[in-house]
Amino acid sequence: MQQPLTDATARCQFGRAGCGGPVLHAPRAPTASAHGSMGPRRYPDGPDTGLDAVSDGNGAPGGSTRLRRLDRTTNWAVIVLAAVLTWAFSGEGNPHYLLLIGNLVLATFLTIEARRYRAYDIWRSRVRTLQAAVWAAGLDGSEPTDPEWRRRLADDYRTPAVKITMEEAVAHRLRRIYLPLLVILNAAWVVRVTAFGGARWPRSASIGMLSGVTVTAAVGVALLAAIALAFRPRTWHVHAELRTEELRNDGSTE
Repeated sequence: MQQPLTDATARCQFGRAGCGGPVLHAPRAPTASAHGSMGPRRYPDGPDTGLDAVSDGNGAPGGSTRLRRLDRTTNWAVIVLAAVLTWAFSGEGNPHYLLLIGNLVLATFLTIEARRYRAYDIWRSRVRTLQAAVWAAGLDGSEPTDPEWRRRLADDYRTPAVKITMEEAVAHRLRRIYLPLLVILNAAWVVRVTAFGGARWPRSASIGMLSGVTVTAAVGVALLAAIALAFRPRTWHVHAELRTEELRNDGSTE
């Protein structure tokens, strides 16, 4: 005979405090807006992404907070790129090396974002583990594909640790956003020193005592190194992260 669902049982089934397990928060309800009951809804802290469904209880920022930090870093990188391009082409007397300084700024943002992505991946991997082992298995009645998921998740809560290297995080962010930004910036530099320079190339690309050939070679080597870092063959340790070659279930990469 089925036991009645008491308040204590309900609290434990939904993972609330006092059951010895992680705290599962219910999705945040939208608050009323100034547009009335039928108007748009807004969330107190932004839309619920599901990344904060599991809390450590130690006060550390959750997955949604770290995801917003990634977005802010990307936004600032795009803003800086737009500002540098606008200023570099606003007058013939503006030095071309400002575009190369933009490369250093983008590299700084890339490093910061890669570090934040490593921390964000801790929370995202936990949510993906619960989605695959609990929610997906509960929906179709199948057994979890990983029988050790409880132990792995428990160990991760006891001793949190990053799961991907800095090099892999940099490569991931390059492929997602920063490599196109670098290509645009350096293509603009080539146009600036060839079509808008006061002298012919390679003299137009010189910086102080550095010849134009040396500067151009350095820019080319740096860009090729970024491309090689982003696309070199590797074993990805990012847990269940969608990449271009994995977007289709049939294995096609069209």
